[in-house]
Amino acid sequence: MPSTAAISRQIWDMKYRFKRTDGDVVDATVEATWDRVATALAVPEKNPAAWQARFREALDDYRFLPAGRILAGAGTGRKVTLFNCFVMGTVPDDMSGIFGHLREAALTMQQGGGIGYDFSTLRPKGALVKGVGADASGPLTFMDVWDAMCRTIMSAGHRRGAMMATMACDHPDIQDFITAKKDPGRLRMFNLSVLVTDGFMAAVEADGSWDLRFDGKVYQTVPARALWDEIMRATYAYAEPGVIFIDRVNARNNLGYCEHISATNPCGEQPLPPYGACLLGSINLARLIAEPFTDGADVDRAALDKLVATAVRMMDNVVDVSGFPLEAQAKEARAKRRIGLGVSGLADALIFAGIRYGSDAAIGRIEEWMRAIRDAAYRASVDLAKEKGAFPLFDKDAYLDRPAIRELPDDIRAGIAEHGIRNALLTSIAPTGTISIFADNVSSGLEPVFAFTYDRTVLMPDGSRKTEEVTDYALRRFRAIKGPDAPLPDYFVDAQALRPEDHIRVQAAVQKYVDSSISKTINCPEAISFEHFKDIYRLAYESDCKGCTTYRPNAITGAVLATRPAQDSEGPDRHEASAETAVDPALPGDAYEAGGVVYMTQPLDRPGVLPGQTYKIKWADSDHAIYITINDVIKDGRRRPFEIFINSKNMEHYAWTVALTRMISAVFRRAGDVSFVVEELKAVFDPRGGQWMDGRYVPSILAAIGGVIEQHLVEIGFMVDRKASGDEPSAKKMAVAGTAGPGGTTAFRSCPRCGEPAMLRLENCDTCTSCGYSKCG
Repeated sequence: MPSTAAISRQIWDMKYRFKRTDGDVVDATVEATWDRVATALAVPEKNPAAWQARFREALDDYRFLPAGRILAGAGTGRKVTLFNCFVMGTVPDDMSGIFGHLREAALTMQQGGGIGYDFSTLRPKGALVKGVGADASGPLTFMDVWDAMCRTIMSAGHRRGAMMATMACDHPDIQDFITAKKDPGRLRMFNLSVLVTDGFMAAVEADGSWDLRFDGKVYQTVPARALWDEIMRATYAYAEPGVIFIDRVNARNNLGYCEHISATNPCGEQPLPPYGACLLGSINLARLIAEPFTDGADVDRAALDKLVATAVRMMDNVVDVSGFPLEAQAKEARAKRRIGLGVSGLADALIFAGIRYGSDAAIGRIEEWMRAIRDAAYRASVDLAKEKGAFPLFDKDAYLDRPAIRELPDDIRAGIAEHGIRNALLTSIAPTGTISIFADNVSSGLEPVFAFTYDRTVLMPDGSRKTEEVTDYALRRFRAIKGPDAPLPDYFVDAQALRPEDHIRVQAAVQKYVDSSISKTINCPEAISFEHFKDIYRLAYESDCKGCTTYRPNAITGAVLATRPAQDSEGPDRHEASAETAVDPALPGDAYEAGGVVYMTQPLDRPGVLPGQTYKIKWADSDHAIYITINDVIKDGRRRPFEIFINSKNMEHYAWTVALTRMISAVFRRAGDVSFVVEELKAVFDPRGGQWMDGRYVPSILAAIGGVIEQHLVEIGFMVDRKASGDEPSAKKMAVAGTAGPGGTTAFRSCPRCGEPAMLRLENCDTCTSCGYSKCG
């Protein structure tokens, strides 16, 4: 195995290492994983053995990072798609069509694909539904149905699926869409983005009026600037919705002559047409810097050109070897063969070159690197077209006239004119949070380094505790070259020390050379003023970005943790975080914790007699009460839940209550901290509506059961009363010293899987730097 950080090896083992369903290990090492992927992607070649060797060389030392779906699925024989995400078909404005598309979404997510939808096609709330004499319930209610579906499907057996919902800025229900996530329990499986047009931005600038319309009918006219402020206040308060400048997306689309885009994948880096597929991979710039920490440090251009060409070929082959949940997705992918080659480790690469992220020098160097990647990718795709043919929907005159193609060097345009091009679009900057940790913890995507160092404590099998320092790749290289006590130069800058404008400058510089789009989150300090915050979005529009997403710590998406800045003599911009896992003293002797994840070799034995408590709840649509019995076990002098029984005379619920009791009881008997069960149940939303209980609105009967379990865990002392302690966002009350930004706060939050305060908001996704858990939404 390569010499990598412990956390990187754990990510590989949990997410990308091939293991059979019975747990038998197939990939003995990371090298074996690379061999498997290279072999699978070489299958379409006339000489697979030769290309397998070249593909394997590209993967070596984490230089090319295929997206996680490819690493986990290629060559395994499993029925999973190698494409990360899809934009689904246009939702028709009728009940049969709506639920037909819900079924397609479920099938796609079942195979591991995230999905994006434009809900602008559904008539607004209150509009007449002809033929049935009723008023429409509006797009938001159907989004609730999608959200409930997503909660029930485990994405490819590893994580719940991610979804993106978009809505046009002139839809009559746009104001409800903007404020939908004000309720922290609603639409949790969705990212939300408003499709903002150039016309709307002009109306905002002119302080003009704005019509909200559907199917040619104007439902309401509002001040454009007031609507813009509504979007801004919502994202200022709870980080959503994001903004997509949709006219710019379509105007600069290489395929604008044969498709129209109104949605993106869940993280926003791939605007796609109906049934469009998102294929991702990243060049690890941190591994390509020659002579790091010297005046001559720069990307090895020859190595970069060769690596990009190989990566394009590998990704093109994915189109041919991957399965697809739907035939419409396969047809769309093969007709256009779009890929999304991006970068990771950009911030680390700048550090190696001695350049401060966001500076003028950084912008100049970034443009050089991104131009080189763009040109190498297009040249490689032209060469592939010579050998294998252009993408089927290639139209020479129309394609050469697209804005991004007109900006290419003359030799590439001449090659396209003579031979065509294999891939309609080639570049995109994806979230690479987990992949970057896997690659020896390099900086992710085009983001700055979030924290250079933090500590985590691991409970070992023998009961001892081990503290591991988790460090950024560039910092480890600096210490290895300059010595462990060398002071850090000022170009070691992290996200906490940067202004939002620095983020925008980098995003705009990269966008010039990316034909698709970029997933980036602009982290803002909690104390930022609303006026300054609004200016970020205006600057993004004026800087030619295709979208903008920010994250400001808030009480709805997750409260920040009180922190202190690290006192260190090595420089003002160095920040360190201590993310010590709260170790559960009640863990049985055959349990151990690694990376915040509790593993147990066998379930707890059931004693003959158990203490317990029975609770009664009444639900509005049932004539009979539901009785919930929770029994506990005493372990090492501490009481913890052991089993649950749910009973009622109402046989309508029999099947799911039996399944629920068996599943929760199994979790109780095996897991260390089981408080996540409470969070999962309380988040379930019933589209038919919930009810008020004890002065609080409960969104579903399952949420009510979750509330009972929470009450019981608090009463037996297993779980802290979050309302009493003021710690609502986390099931465990934890203290942490972490990376401090303005106001003494940090964006580290508690992970819902491992409980460790190591969750970051990066590129529109939550990523745990401890256990590798990730969720876009």
